Amino acid sequence: MSEDPATKVIGRLRGQFLFAAIFLGGAALLLSQLGNQTTWANKTDLVAQPGFWPAVGVGGMVLFGGLHLLRLPRRRLARDDWQEGCTWLSVVEFAAWFLVYVVVVPLLGYLPTTLVFMPVLLWRLGYRSRGVLAAGVIFGGAIVVVFKTFLNVRIPGGAVYEFLPDAMRNIFIVNF
Repeated sequence: MSEDPATKVIGRLRGQFLFAAIFLGGAALLLSQLGNQTTWANKTDLVAQPGFWPAVGVGGMVLFGGLHLLRLPRRRLARDDWQEGCTWLSVVEFAAWFLVYVVVVPLLGYLPTTLVFMPVLLWRLGYRSRGVLAAGVIFGGAIVVVFKTFLNVRIPGGAVYEFLPDAMRNIFIVNF
């Protein structure tokens, strides 16, 4: 006799329980905050209430997230789930790189920061050849020229520009 197709798992098991648990926890947190974040107006129809549709949406998230969690083929955290969770967290590193870039631009200026960060990020992504790193520097310089010169994007000059002579400082603030 063949195996029942309803019991056959389709797709990856890795990370499903962790995702469902995090989703349900987040939805429950949102549901617990609805009373503080929305209002209910007197003498107003139910569907016209400011808090009705958020309550329907978040309530649906809790209901269907809970049903999803109950219907999972594996209902406990395994080592693979934690490894998958660490993979998900690895994207936070690149958000941190962006935040560092945003903090450094007002200090060093748009051009120097971009020329440094382009090859550093390429190196972090695994590109090690000199040609690719040089192409990153050239591309970073082209980005600065396009944004500052052709698109006239106003990006504040770096604090380090204050140490340049007056004529050079103006050129660097306007163009780089």
